[in-house]
Amino acid sequence: MRRRQFMSTSVSAGLMQAGPQVDREFEAGGTGSTSFTVPVTVERRQPGKPHRGKVLAAIQPHCDDIPIFAGGTILKLLDEGYTGILITMSNDSMAGAGSSIGDIVLKNERDTVEMSKRLGLKETFFLNYPNHNMDGWPILEMRARLVFLFRAMKVDTVFVYDPSALYERNPDHYVTARAVESACWMAASEWDYPEHFKVGLTAHGPKEKYYFARGPQLVNRVVDIGGFIDQKVWANMANVTQGPAGNNGAALRRKLAARGRKLPLLGDNDDTANRQYTKHFALGRDRSRGQAHKLEYAEYFHYIPPDESDVDSYADKNSVPL
Repeated sequence: MRRRQFMSTSVSAGLMQAGPQVDREFEAGGTGSTSFTVPVTVERRQPGKPHRGKVLAAIQPHCDDIPIFAGGTILKLLDEGYTGILITMSNDSMAGAGSSIGDIVLKNERDTVEMSKRLGLKETFFLNYPNHNMDGWPILEMRARLVFLFRAMKVDTVFVYDPSALYERNPDHYVTARAVESACWMAASEWDYPEHFKVGLTAHGPKEKYYFARGPQLVNRVVDIGGFIDQKVWANMANVTQGPAGNNGAALRRKLAARGRKLPLLGDNDDTANRQYTKHFALGRDRSRGQAHKLEYAEYFHYIPPDESDVDSYADKNSVPL
């Protein structure tokens, strides 16, 4: 699948909200099929800065993954007090327009830095694994580098592809997801990579995960991003080289004009055309997902909360001053 063809319909199963929960039924095939229910929650914007002091890591194999699938939720959490970093795993050498592979890499890197700024993330890291070939690289090395970053940046929450999603064909996607999944708990272990502690790092691993997917996924959280959709549009428009937004609206406007036609939605200039194209076509899935839950726009995730059975988590949440 080409990167720009991301809008093909994805089959989602489920949803979720910090309020009344709704159960969604799923079926498993086979003789005498069984079914089970998943509580689903809609996460809405919270007033004030309830997440002040927390750090999120947005992790993507390619430059357009995070802004498409999680841009609105990241903007929401930053608004609620989080600070954030972006980690791009591949060198993005295999998608986009350019005169050579080197030219494409440079253009995508510049787009990624700009997109990260538009989302409000404070640091951007490039790990530069070979695009489309990450499954040929040792996942052990990727995990080690992620553990270092999680500890160094004190990451509490991660956004990444779902390591359990179905029918994911892109090796960069599922390798990134699996490396992150194992790095989260390993970073919290005092026995893994103890050399880090010699330079002042401490055991610290993300306890909260927002997993997204292109295809079928066990979704248990829907995030209301209606208040952030225009900022999400702006962030996606930074991916000019390979993203689904970029200058596509202007290109469509010119194509129609050559046939003596116009689409009123695209307005009368290229900037309006690009914004409207991004909002109504490139991010149209967010609108349909939102409408399914009486929201204007929404993003779907399989959400893994902090483990409440963990003694340290319980103590942090319930302890009082002496």
